[in-house]
Amino acid sequence: MSRHTERVEAGWTPRTKIGKLVQEGKVTSLEEIFIQGQRILESEIIDVLLPNLQETVLGISLVQKQTDAGERSRFKAVVVVGDPEGYIGIGLGKAKQVRTAIAKATVQAKLTVIPIRRGCGSWECGCTIHHSLPFKVRGKCGSVEVELYPGPRGLGLVGGEIVKTMLNLTGIKDCWTKTYGATNTLTSIAYAIYGALKQSYTMITVAE
Repeated sequence: MSRHTERVEAGWTPRTKIGKLVQEGKVTSLEEIFIQGQRILESEIIDVLLPNLQETVLGISLVQKQTDAGERSRFKAVVVVGDPEGYIGIGLGKAKQVRTAIAKATVQAKLTVIPIRRGCGSWECGCTIHHSLPFKVRGKCGSVEVELYPGPRGLGLVGGEIVKTMLNLTGIKDCWTKTYGATNTLTSIAYAIYGALKQSYTMITVAE
């Protein structure tokens, strides 16, 4: 058990049944939770089960809203979290302070963590190493569509910076990508990528 996990457990009072089982050591992996179809409602569950989770701030923007009391300004942060063993989550956070917005987005990202399937679905490669995706997946958010294709070993990640950042966090090293629509919209393209990666798990689970 890492020091980080010990600190989380020491200052964490679980509010859900799954949280209590995780703290007691009766649930030791996220797979057990997903197989049961349970929702994760406490970010500390992710802290305990994925101690190597990494987080990246994809972007911060200023949001202004006109109210009766005048103009109100808040910061919006988009944060993605991932684990090289095939997990990813994404979250949005809004607050008056940048640090608070990032903290809110990070918590939200942990609550949306999902597993993804990795493999080698490229006809150019055909190896058994989990360096890419097992098949083509597609995600959509707003007007943005993203398609991810398995790539051969050594290809690298062919796509924009947001695509590369998110795929790197999951442990995917080789992948072709295509994007359509208003791809300069950070939130839309990030959630489209998340939706595509989610398909890599749900599609094969349904088939099974």
